[in-house]
Amino acid sequence: MKTRTAVASAAIATGAVAAGVVGRAVFRRRHAAPWIDVHPPEDLGTVVSFDGTGLAVRAAGDPGAPVILLSHGFSLDASTWGRLWPELAGAFRVVVFDHRSHGRSAPAAHGDLSLRAIGRDLAAVLEAASPDAPAVVVGHSMGAMAILALAEQRPELFGTRILGAAFLGAAPADVLRGAMGSVTDILRPRFGSLSDAARRVERVRRAVLAGPADVSAAVARLTQFGPDAPPEVVDHVVALAERARREVWIDGLANLMQMDLRHAVPRVRVPALVVVGAHDRVTPPAAGVELAGLLPDGRLRAFDDAGHMVMLERPEELAAELETFALAAFADASREGAA
Repeated sequence: MKTRTAVASAAIATGAVAAGVVGRAVFRRRHAAPWIDVHPPEDLGTVVSFDGTGLAVRAAGDPGAPVILLSHGFSLDASTWGRLWPELAGAFRVVVFDHRSHGRSAPAAHGDLSLRAIGRDLAAVLEAASPDAPAVVVGHSMGAMAILALAEQRPELFGTRILGAAFLGAAPADVLRGAMGSVTDILRPRFGSLSDAARRVERVRRAVLAGPADVSAAVARLTQFGPDAPPEVVDHVVALAERARREVWIDGLANLMQMDLRHAVPRVRVPALVVVGAHDRVTPPAAGVELAGLLPDGRLRAFDDAGHMVMLERPEELAAELETFALAAFADASREGAA
Protein backbone atom coordinates (compact mmCIF):
# COMPACT_ATOMS: atom_id res chain seq x y z
CA MET A 1 0.00 0.00 0.00
CA LYS A 2 2.81 2.42 0.83
CA THR A 3 4.43 1.73 -2.53
CA ARG A 4 1.16 2.36 -4.38
CA THR A 5 0.62 5.57 -2.43
CA ALA A 6 4.14 6.78 -3.19
CA VAL A 7 3.75 6.07 -6.90
CA ALA A 8 0.34 7.77 -7.00
CA SER A 9 1.73 10.81 -5.22
CA ALA A 10 4.65 10.90 -7.60
CA ALA A 11 2.35 10.69 -10.59
CA ILE A 12 0.25 13.57 -9.28
CA ALA A 13 3.36 15.66 -8.72
CA THR A 14 4.75 14.81 -12.15
CA GLY A 15 1.47 15.65 -13.81
CA ALA A 16 1.32 18.93 -11.93
CA VAL A 17 4.80 20.17 -12.75
CA ALA A 18 5.44 18.88 -16.24
CA ALA A 19 3.56 21.71 -17.93
CA GLY A 20 0.77 23.20 -15.92
CA VAL A 21 -1.21 20.08 -16.58
CA VAL A 22 -4.72 20.60 -15.35
CA GLY A 23 -7.75 22.72 -15.96
CA ARG A 24 -11.08 22.93 -17.77
CA ALA A 25 -12.44 25.06 -20.61
CA VAL A 26 -15.05 26.62 -18.34
CA PHE A 27 -12.28 28.14 -16.22
CA ARG A 28 -10.09 29.47 -18.99
CA ARG A 29 -12.97 31.34 -20.57
CA ARG A 30 -13.13 33.54 -17.48
CA HIS A 31 -9.93 35.30 -18.51
CA ALA A 32 -9.81 36.03 -22.24
CA ALA A 33 -6.51 37.35 -23.60
CA PRO A 34 -6.35 39.14 -26.97
CA TRP A 35 -2.85 37.85 -27.78
CA ILE A 36 -3.74 34.15 -27.55
CA ASP A 37 -5.16 33.82 -31.05
CA VAL A 38 -2.83 36.35 -32.67
CA HIS A 39 -0.34 34.13 -34.46
CA PRO A 40 2.55 35.38 -36.64
CA PRO A 41 0.93 36.58 -39.87
CA GLU A 42 2.81 34.45 -42.39
CA ASP A 43 1.81 30.83 -42.71
CA LEU A 44 4.88 29.04 -44.08
CA GLY A 45 2.86 25.86 -44.48
CA THR A 46 3.99 22.42 -43.45
CA VAL A 47 7.66 21.55 -43.15
CA VAL A 48 8.26 17.83 -43.58
CA SER A 49 10.88 16.59 -41.15
CA PHE A 50 13.39 13.76 -41.59
CA ASP A 51 10.88 10.98 -40.91
CA GLY A 52 7.89 12.48 -42.72
CA THR A 53 6.32 14.26 -39.73
CA GLY A 54 4.61 17.48 -40.82
CA LEU A 55 5.40 20.57 -38.76
CA ALA A 56 3.24 23.72 -38.77
CA VAL A 57 5.42 26.81 -39.20
CA ARG A 58 4.64 30.54 -39.13
CA ALA A 59 6.76 33.69 -39.31
CA ALA A 60 6.73 37.44 -38.76
CA GLY A 61 9.10 40.26 -39.61
CA ASP A 62 11.21 41.27 -42.60
CA PRO A 63 12.26 38.17 -44.60
CA GLY A 64 15.66 39.79 -45.07
CA ALA A 65 16.25 40.36 -41.35
CA PRO A 66 18.35 38.10 -39.10
CA VAL A 67 16.40 35.03 -38.00
CA ILE A 68 15.28 34.04 -34.51
CA LEU A 69 13.78 30.54 -34.30
CA LEU A 70 11.56 29.83 -31.25
CA SER A 71 11.16 26.28 -29.87
CA HIS A 72 8.35 25.78 -27.31
CA GLY A 73 8.03 23.52 -24.26
CA PHE A 74 6.38 20.21 -23.36
CA SER A 75 2.60 19.89 -23.93
CA LEU A 76 2.42 23.52 -25.16
CA ASP A 77 2.51 25.03 -28.66
CA ALA A 78 3.78 28.07 -30.54
CA SER A 79 1.08 30.28 -29.00
CA THR A 80 3.21 30.43 -25.84
CA TRP A 81 5.35 32.90 -27.82
CA GLY A 82 2.27 35.10 -28.41
CA ARG A 83 3.44 37.84 -26.07
CA LEU A 84 7.06 37.65 -27.25
CA TRP A 85 7.19 37.47 -31.04
CA PRO A 86 5.55 40.88 -31.60
CA GLU A 87 8.29 42.42 -29.46
CA LEU A 88 11.00 40.82 -31.63
CA ALA A 89 9.49 41.08 -35.11
CA GLY A 90 10.56 44.69 -35.56
CA ALA A 91 14.25 43.77 -35.57
CA PHE A 92 14.25 40.12 -36.66
CA ARG A 93 12.62 37.54 -38.85
CA VAL A 94 10.85 35.51 -36.15
CA VAL A 95 10.00 31.88 -36.97
CA VAL A 96 7.78 29.75 -34.70
CA PHE A 97 6.52 26.20 -35.07
CA ASP A 98 4.62 23.50 -33.23
CA HIS A 99 6.65 20.46 -32.23
CA ARG A 100 5.61 17.04 -33.49
CA SER A 101 2.35 15.84 -31.90
CA HIS A 102 1.84 19.34 -30.47
CA GLY A 103 -0.53 22.09 -31.57
CA ARG A 104 -1.23 22.12 -35.31
CA SER A 105 1.63 19.82 -36.27
CA ALA A 106 1.03 16.21 -37.25
CA PRO A 107 1.37 13.28 -34.87
CA ALA A 108 4.94 12.00 -34.69
CA ALA A 109 5.74 9.51 -37.43
CA HIS A 110 6.27 6.02 -36.01
CA GLY A 111 5.35 7.44 -32.60
CA ASP A 112 8.85 8.93 -32.22
CA LEU A 113 8.63 11.63 -29.56
CA SER A 114 12.26 11.43 -28.53
CA LEU A 115 14.25 14.59 -27.93
CA ARG A 116 16.63 13.51 -30.67
CA ALA A 117 13.75 13.49 -33.15
CA ILE A 118 12.59 16.90 -31.90
CA GLY A 119 16.14 18.19 -32.28
CA ARG A 120 16.18 17.05 -35.90
CA ASP A 121 12.86 18.83 -36.39
CA LEU A 122 14.61 22.04 -35.37
CA ALA A 123 17.12 21.53 -38.15
CA ALA A 124 14.35 20.82 -40.67
CA VAL A 125 12.50 24.04 -39.78
CA LEU A 126 15.71 26.06 -39.84
CA GLU A 127 16.66 24.75 -43.27
CA ALA A 128 13.17 25.31 -44.69
CA ALA A 129 12.43 28.72 -43.20
CA SER A 130 15.94 30.15 -43.40
CA PRO A 131 17.80 28.25 -46.13
CA ASP A 132 20.52 30.87 -46.64
CA ALA A 133 20.59 32.93 -43.45
CA PRO A 134 22.13 32.11 -40.08
CA ALA A 135 19.94 32.19 -36.99
CA VAL A 136 19.75 32.45 -33.24
CA VAL A 137 17.67 29.65 -31.69
CA VAL A 138 15.62 30.14 -28.52
CA GLY A 139 14.17 27.17 -26.63
CA HIS A 140 11.92 26.88 -23.62
CA SER A 141 12.12 23.82 -21.33
CA MET A 142 11.72 20.78 -23.62
CA GLY A 143 12.39 23.07 -26.58
CA ALA A 144 15.69 24.08 -25.00
CA MET A 145 16.65 20.44 -24.47
CA ALA A 146 15.87 19.95 -28.17
CA ILE A 147 18.61 22.47 -28.95
CA LEU A 148 21.04 20.30 -26.97
CA ALA A 149 19.78 17.23 -28.83
CA LEU A 150 20.47 19.03 -32.09
CA ALA A 151 23.98 19.93 -30.90
CA GLU A 152 24.57 16.26 -30.08
CA GLN A 153 23.61 15.15 -33.59
CA ARG A 154 24.57 18.14 -35.76
CA PRO A 155 27.36 20.03 -33.97
CA GLU A 156 28.57 21.44 -37.30
CA LEU A 157 25.50 23.71 -37.40
CA PHE A 158 26.69 25.66 -34.36
CA GLY A 159 28.93 28.46 -35.54
CA THR A 160 27.82 28.17 -39.17
CA ARG A 161 24.00 28.21 -39.37
CA ILE A 162 23.34 28.77 -35.66
CA LEU A 163 25.21 31.77 -34.26
CA GLY A 164 23.66 31.90 -30.80
CA ALA A 165 21.39 29.89 -28.51
CA ALA A 166 19.14 30.96 -25.65
CA PHE A 167 17.84 28.49 -23.08
CA LEU A 168 14.74 29.45 -21.06
CA GLY A 169 13.73 27.36 -18.04
CA ALA A 170 16.20 24.69 -19.09
CA ALA A 171 18.22 21.84 -17.65
CA PRO A 172 20.52 19.42 -19.51
CA ALA A 173 19.18 16.42 -17.55
CA ASP A 174 16.71 15.46 -14.76
CA VAL A 175 14.37 18.13 -16.04
CA LEU A 176 11.68 17.32 -13.47
CA ARG A 177 13.91 16.85 -10.43
CA GLY A 178 13.83 20.43 -9.20
CA ALA A 179 10.09 20.49 -8.64
CA MET A 180 9.80 17.06 -7.08
CA GLY A 181 12.99 16.32 -5.19
CA SER A 182 13.36 12.54 -5.32
CA VAL A 183 10.05 11.88 -7.07
CA THR A 184 11.83 11.14 -10.36
CA ASP A 185 13.61 8.30 -8.58
CA ILE A 186 10.30 6.97 -7.29
CA LEU A 187 9.06 6.71 -10.86
CA ARG A 188 12.12 4.88 -12.16
CA PRO A 189 12.15 1.23 -13.23
CA ARG A 190 12.03 -0.46 -9.83
CA PHE A 191 8.34 0.49 -9.91
CA GLY A 192 8.00 -0.35 -13.61
CA SER A 193 9.28 1.24 -16.79
CA LEU A 194 9.27 4.98 -17.42
CA SER A 195 6.53 4.38 -19.97
CA ASP A 196 4.45 2.71 -17.26
CA ALA A 197 5.09 5.69 -14.98
CA ALA A 198 4.04 8.09 -17.73
CA ARG A 199 0.82 6.11 -18.28
CA ARG A 200 0.06 6.50 -14.57
CA VAL A 201 0.62 10.24 -14.93
CA GLU A 202 -1.82 10.33 -17.86
CA ARG A 203 -4.47 8.49 -15.87
CA VAL A 204 -4.04 10.87 -12.93
CA ARG A 205 -4.14 13.85 -15.27
CA ARG A 206 -7.47 12.72 -16.76
CA ALA A 207 -8.88 12.12 -13.29
CA VAL A 208 -7.84 15.58 -12.11
CA LEU A 209 -9.43 17.15 -15.18
CA ALA A 210 -12.77 16.06 -13.75
CA GLY A 211 -12.04 17.84 -10.47
CA PRO A 212 -12.56 21.44 -9.36
CA ALA A 213 -11.22 23.94 -11.91
CA ASP A 214 -10.07 26.42 -9.26
CA VAL A 215 -7.87 23.73 -7.71
CA SER A 216 -6.47 22.92 -11.14
CA ALA A 217 -5.50 26.52 -11.78
CA ALA A 218 -3.99 26.85 -8.30
CA VAL A 219 -1.76 23.83 -8.95
CA ALA A 220 -0.67 25.27 -12.28
CA ARG A 221 0.13 28.64 -10.71
CA LEU A 222 2.07 27.03 -7.89
CA THR A 223 4.24 24.88 -10.13
CA GLN A 224 4.66 27.02 -13.24
CA PHE A 225 4.53 30.71 -12.40
CA GLY A 226 5.81 33.55 -10.28
CA PRO A 227 3.44 35.29 -7.85
CA ASP A 228 2.36 38.06 -10.24
CA ALA A 229 1.52 36.03 -13.35
CA PRO A 230 -1.64 37.37 -15.07
CA PRO A 231 -4.66 35.06 -14.73
CA GLU A 232 -5.10 34.82 -18.50
CA VAL A 233 -1.54 33.53 -18.84
CA VAL A 234 -2.15 30.81 -16.27
CA ASP A 235 -5.41 29.88 -17.97
CA HIS A 236 -3.76 29.63 -21.38
CA VAL A 237 -1.02 27.28 -20.23
CA VAL A 238 -3.58 25.15 -18.39
CA ALA A 239 -5.71 24.94 -21.54
CA LEU A 240 -2.78 23.94 -23.76
CA ALA A 241 -1.71 21.16 -21.42
CA GLU A 242 -5.29 19.97 -21.23
CA ARG A 243 -5.56 19.72 -25.04
CA ALA A 244 -2.23 17.97 -25.55
CA ARG A 245 -2.41 14.59 -27.25
CA ARG A 246 -2.35 11.50 -25.08
CA GLU A 247 0.90 10.26 -26.65
CA VAL A 248 2.62 13.47 -25.56
CA TRP A 249 1.80 12.66 -21.95
CA ILE A 250 2.86 9.03 -22.24
CA ASP A 251 5.71 8.68 -24.75
CA GLY A 252 6.84 12.29 -24.69
CA LEU A 253 6.96 12.50 -20.90
CA ALA A 254 8.81 9.18 -20.59
CA ASN A 255 11.44 10.38 -23.07
CA LEU A 256 11.81 13.68 -21.29
CA MET A 257 12.27 12.01 -17.90
CA GLN A 258 15.05 9.71 -19.05
CA MET A 259 17.07 12.01 -21.33
CA ASP A 260 20.51 13.17 -20.19
CA LEU A 261 22.17 15.61 -22.58
CA ARG A 262 25.00 16.89 -20.43
CA HIS A 263 27.52 15.39 -22.83
CA ALA A 264 26.09 17.56 -25.64
CA VAL A 265 26.44 20.91 -23.83
CA PRO A 266 30.11 21.47 -24.85
CA ARG A 267 29.04 21.18 -28.50
CA VAL A 268 27.11 24.45 -28.28
CA ARG A 269 30.15 26.44 -29.35
CA VAL A 270 28.36 29.74 -29.85
CA PRO A 271 27.34 32.51 -27.46
CA ALA A 272 24.64 31.14 -25.19
CA LEU A 273 22.17 32.86 -22.87
CA VAL A 274 20.54 30.96 -20.00
CA VAL A 275 17.39 32.60 -18.60
CA VAL A 276 15.99 31.52 -15.25
CA GLY A 277 13.01 32.58 -13.17
CA ALA A 278 13.61 32.89 -9.45
CA HIS A 279 10.26 31.16 -8.79
CA ASP A 280 10.79 28.34 -11.31
CA ARG A 281 9.95 25.05 -9.57
CA VAL A 282 10.34 22.86 -12.66
CA THR A 283 13.90 23.85 -13.57
CA PRO A 284 14.99 25.93 -10.58
CA PRO A 285 17.72 28.58 -10.76
CA ALA A 286 20.41 26.11 -9.68
CA ALA A 287 19.80 24.14 -12.89
CA GLY A 288 20.29 27.28 -14.95
CA VAL A 289 23.48 28.16 -13.08
CA GLU A 290 24.79 24.66 -13.79
CA LEU A 291 23.90 24.86 -17.48
CA ALA A 292 25.48 28.30 -17.91
CA GLY A 293 28.65 27.03 -16.29
CA LEU A 294 28.84 24.00 -18.58
CA LEU A 295 28.33 25.95 -21.81
CA PRO A 296 31.56 27.01 -23.58
CA ASP A 297 30.33 30.61 -23.84
CA GLY A 298 27.41 30.77 -21.44
CA ARG A 299 25.97 33.66 -19.50
CA LEU A 300 23.10 33.80 -17.03
CA ARG A 301 20.14 36.16 -16.71
CA ALA A 302 17.75 35.80 -13.77
CA PHE A 303 14.25 37.27 -13.53
CA ASP A 304 13.43 37.75 -9.86
CA ASP A 305 9.65 37.87 -10.29
CA ALA A 306 9.09 35.09 -12.85
CA GLY A 307 8.60 31.34 -12.78
CA HIS A 308 8.97 28.70 -15.48
CA MET A 309 7.02 30.69 -18.10
CA VAL A 310 9.15 33.82 -18.32
CA MET A 311 8.20 34.45 -21.99
CA LEU A 312 4.57 34.82 -20.86
CA GLU A 313 5.22 36.45 -17.51
CA ARG A 314 7.82 39.07 -18.52
CA PRO A 315 7.67 39.31 -22.33
CA GLU A 316 8.88 42.90 -22.72
CA GLU A 317 11.91 42.46 -20.48
CA LEU A 318 12.75 39.08 -22.03
CA ALA A 319 12.42 40.49 -25.55
CA ALA A 320 14.86 43.28 -24.70
CA GLU A 321 17.31 40.74 -23.29
CA LEU A 322 17.00 38.47 -26.34
CA GLU A 323 17.32 41.37 -28.78
CA THR A 324 20.55 42.56 -27.15
CA PHE A 325 21.90 39.01 -27.05
CA ALA A 326 20.96 38.16 -30.65
CA LEU A 327 22.26 41.38 -32.16
CA ALA A 328 25.59 40.85 -30.37
CA ALA A 329 25.78 37.24 -31.60
CA PHE A 330 25.12 38.27 -35.21
CA ALA A 331 27.60 41.15 -34.95
CA ASP A 332 30.32 38.93 -33.46
CA ALA A 333 29.88 36.39 -36.25
CA SER A 334 29.99 39.14 -38.87
CA ARG A 335 33.25 40.52 -37.46
CA GLU A 336 34.79 37.06 -37.36
CA GLY A 337 33.74 36.48 -40.95
CA ALA A 338 35.27 39.77 -42.05
CA ALA A 339 38.51 38.95 -40.28
